[in-house]
Amino acid sequence: MDILTKIVKDKRVEVDLRKQLIPIKQLEESILFDHETISLAKRLKESHTGIIAEHKRRSPSKQVINHNLNVFDVAKGYEKAGVCGMSVLTDGKYFGGSLDDLLTARSSCNLPLLRKEFIIDEYQIVEAKAHGADVILLIAAILSKAEIKQFSELAKQLNLDVLLEVHNQEELDKSIMPSLDMLGVNNRNLKTFEVSLETSKRLSESIPNDFVKVSESGISSIDAIKILQPYGYKGFLIGENFMKTDNAGESAAQFINDLKQ
Repeated sequence: MDILTKIVKDKRVEVDLRKQLIPIKQLEESILFDHETISLAKRLKESHTGIIAEHKRRSPSKQVINHNLNVFDVAKGYEKAGVCGMSVLTDGKYFGGSLDDLLTARSSCNLPLLRKEFIIDEYQIVEAKAHGADVILLIAAILSKAEIKQFSELAKQLNLDVLLEVHNQEELDKSIMPSLDMLGVNNRNLKTFEVSLETSKRLSESIPNDFVKVSESGISSIDAIKILQPYGYKGFLIGENFMKTDNAGESAAQFINDLKQ
């Protein structure tokens, strides 16, 4: 069983359990459920740098990235650095994140917040909204075309932006629909964990211009961004690069300054 299949299997059990603990009605009554969302797609369109910076403690491919940085400081630091948005990992078992991380980030910054999660149920979208997210991630590799449509349309009803992630042409072909805002190309092969920017280059011409193009994984240098910008990419998701330093906000600020040169 590859890692993605394993994560999804565990996620189904986890979501079923959470549904029993906190009913949807309770989520809809939370204070943040009515908060005015901030569009990440709009921010990326208007930006010349397009950095989406991530809070990530660990991952299946890198056991520990950083357990010392707290979300509050990281979110404040990213906002000060001038990033376009912040991605918050909420998966506990494989990434060491939680929905509390999302709440903390929401209380400490005015950035568009992406709930980075393996979404397999409408419940998680309502949960994202109730915890202060502005954007959800949908992963084409784990969803059918009908699910992508169903989940993205629900997100739009809740005023959430939708970033759909693809790894190959086949996933892209089944995913293009009007209820998406951003199409993300993940340069990491989820089966082998190898990373190649060629994936972003290759798929760029198949992504209609109605969508904001985002490149994810393996973007650790200014060069990588400069290579991908001519292919129409406006967003760049950077995970480990900032998190593996002692001060994620400062390293993001340095990176953005260098990018502007």
